[in-house]
Amino acid sequence: MRQKLLREGANELSYEIRGIVKKADSLRKLGQKIYWENIGDPIQKNAEMPTWMKDIISGLLDENDTFGYCHSKGVLETREFLAERTNALQGAKIDANDILFFNGLGDAISKLYQFLLPTSRIIGPSPAYSTHSSAEAAHANTTPLTYKLDPENHWYPDMEDLYLQVKYNPNIVGILIINPDNPTGMVYPMEILEQFVAIAKEFNLILISDEIYSNVTYNGAKAHQLAEYIGDVPGIALKGISKEFPWPGSRCGWMEYYNREKDQQFDGLCQTLDNAKMIEVCSTKLPQMAIPRIMQDERYQPYRDAANNAIGRRAEIIAELLGDLPQLTFNKTYGAFYNTIIFKDGVLKEGQSLKVDNPEIQQMLNEWTAEEMPHDKRFVYNLLAAKGVCVVPISSFCSDLQGFRVTLLEENEELLHETFTHIREAVIEYCQ
Repeated sequence: MRQKLLREGANELSYEIRGIVKKADSLRKLGQKIYWENIGDPIQKNAEMPTWMKDIISGLLDENDTFGYCHSKGVLETREFLAERTNALQGAKIDANDILFFNGLGDAISKLYQFLLPTSRIIGPSPAYSTHSSAEAAHANTTPLTYKLDPENHWYPDMEDLYLQVKYNPNIVGILIINPDNPTGMVYPMEILEQFVAIAKEFNLILISDEIYSNVTYNGAKAHQLAEYIGDVPGIALKGISKEFPWPGSRCGWMEYYNREKDQQFDGLCQTLDNAKMIEVCSTKLPQMAIPRIMQDERYQPYRDAANNAIGRRAEIIAELLGDLPQLTFNKTYGAFYNTIIFKDGVLKEGQSLKVDNPEIQQMLNEWTAEEMPHDKRFVYNLLAAKGVCVVPISSFCSDLQGFRVTLLEENEELLHETFTHIREAVIEYCQ
């Protein structure tokens, strides 16, 4: 080309969560049964949106207003409803103008990083959720900045690591919190969240909190939302309905701005995000209209409680099948619907493999693993070829740890046992 087309950070835009699907599909064509554990789609894992929710959504199709544009920031009635819910937390106060809708949180995350100076960095957790780490790296034209989550301490963040990185890197302007966390399933206690606020105050940073799973907690855990503890620090909460309704295909998420009047530059960022959405006209209207009608329905909280209890039960089953393996560092989960499982140091080595019965699949596996790659990725490819279980390597989550992420979504308990028994058997065989 006449000029170079791509920025340096563009090669960070990888998404192994979906990339591995191509390999799984090629195996399925050869007759291999696939157990999908790569992506957090409740519908794919046999979840059913309740009939009463479907009735509310279909009823909106009888309203002619459903088919027009809405306000560029989102449906006013919905924004007012969401502001009231946030204000009921008795923390930072907002109004409808502090809420901006997007076509899913992926869209919101992309826009957030798009307008920051390339030298202005947002530091996020590692293992990192790919949508955040890839977007932050692409905007900065380099690798993402991360602080460590510790598998030996319930996946809680290493606050000393975070503090020192912020102290000695003046380009850091904000801290990303994912609570409950994807990919680890960890839920932050309040004392840790308050430490994030203290660091942000000391170094004049903004806080960004991805709260897509804030209403997906179980086994006694509660996720504290940013509005509850942020105080007077400027910040943005990222929220959505994809996982909790469940309606991932709605592509409906929103930002909530907190304390924008406290900092002129932060207020400018919020205004820029509003202006960018105005240029697009608006986000998809139908799911926005459904939000208050579903969340205010008397059947909603009982539905959510039952769904959370079911996820908690599945978390216990997975712990029973994998928690005692000496090769692994295993943490029970209490939020979201993922678990990140780590191989202990030295367990994964060169030359390990699983027995594959189909010669065509074996040849395919040989081709996949011919190149140099992290040990956990090699295990994941072997697991897929030998057992048909599709998981994601943790090295793909911007981490130097070795492990894999699974979901807690399988509604069919017999199939859940079958899947994780395969994983258990694979870990034992591979490490022998």
